[in-house]
Amino acid sequence: MFYPYGFFRFDPTMIILIPAIIFTLYAQGKVKSNFAKYLSISTKKGYTGVQVARILLDQNNLQHIPIEVSRGQLSDHYDPIRKVLRLSGEVYQGSSIAAVGVAAHEVGHAIQHANGYIPLSIRNMIFPVARFGSSAAWGFIMIGLFIPSLGGLMDVGILLFAAAVAFQIITLPVEFNASSRAMQLIDTNGFIVGDEGKGVRKVLRAAALTYVAAMASGIAQLLRLILIRNRSSRR
Repeated sequence: MFYPYGFFRFDPTMIILIPAIIFTLYAQGKVKSNFAKYLSISTKKGYTGVQVARILLDQNNLQHIPIEVSRGQLSDHYDPIRKVLRLSGEVYQGSSIAAVGVAAHEVGHAIQHANGYIPLSIRNMIFPVARFGSSAAWGFIMIGLFIPSLGGLMDVGILLFAAAVAFQIITLPVEFNASSRAMQLIDTNGFIVGDEGKGVRKVLRAAALTYVAAMASGIAQLLRLILIRNRSSRR
């Protein structure tokens, strides 16, 4: 009887995922601990996240971009489609080190969009394919594994999953560049003083680490799927 490789017995390819899983848990813990720590420390200048964002947007001729409050923690983002910058309540209203750093980081994305930053443009172009791939890939993969005669569907699923991984890879330079822009903007405008800059950097680096972990997990899973596909085709 045919059993899809790795579904009804121990799958040794799972070993590939273990380092990525450990790294992901570490990154998630790091961003939560750093965010919580520096969310509780107010800056001496007292600028709130929304004030920082508004000042920086206006300085860069982005007065037309509104700032809205988003629900949930760590839900801050710039929406390039609607051209809206959204900050979580604690960042929007807060005057903490974390609030200043996160607000400036999201403005960095808005500036990237306005300036036609190439990696961001590429990411926006492949986003629809990546979104479809991340949700539909496993359906094709499962069908291809359970029905050998339709094994070609697994190849389709792997290609779709690869598109999602490509999105994660191109996200890295986008995020690192936004953080770099944020630090320059913060320093130039004097929103922080003294050692507060170290706190901002720790928050932004921890956040960037989660994107690195997501990319590593995606690549590891893609390699695992390719191994499963190769072994399945030999059966």
